[in-house]
Amino acid sequence: MYDIAIIGAGPAGASAALIAAKAGKKTVLLDYDKSMTKRAWIENHYGIMEITGPELIEIGKKQAEKFGAEVMATNVINLNKTDSSIHVETEDTTYEAKHVIVATGVAANLAEGVGIKTKDGTEPRIKTIFDVDAKGKTNIEGIWACGTIAGVSVHTIITAGDGAKVAINVVSELNGERYVDHDVLKS
Repeated sequence: MYDIAIIGAGPAGASAALIAAKAGKKTVLLDYDKSMTKRAWIENHYGIMEITGPELIEIGKKQAEKFGAEVMATNVINLNKTDSSIHVETEDTTYEAKHVIVATGVAANLAEGVGIKTKDGTEPRIKTIFDVDAKGKTNIEGIWACGTIAGVSVHTIITAGDGAKVAINVVSELNGERYVDHDVLKS
């Protein structure tokens, strides 16, 4: 069983996977390679002069893998909540996790099957988003959301930050105390 399964490897999902894996949580990042970031040219992401969306996505996945996240190319078709875990069903297998973070951008189709509450989107052209609290929790225990599907701006810097925030909240819940990740320069 995974501690955290993350659906979507765009900036929000890969950032969440990076934080979760670096915190020592058994993490799987599931991606079907359809991120809207794949079509982006980015010049407004702090710390990066300019980058293509596909390059940013690949760097994010590599960062998550560096800390132990498993990255799987697959399409998630359903979530099934049990008493003790969440089953993440793909076209070819099922992953079991204590917590799931949904970072599917504009794709809200997983909400209906498991009963996640949705609401109208606030961003231009974003019709439906998950109804989450300030920590990223949905109405289903153990299922969280971050990034555009959680109602934040579609800008990569914002969705990446939201992914990190939600992952920190999940890790904190798993640990039973607030998790903080600060690296220090080596002298």
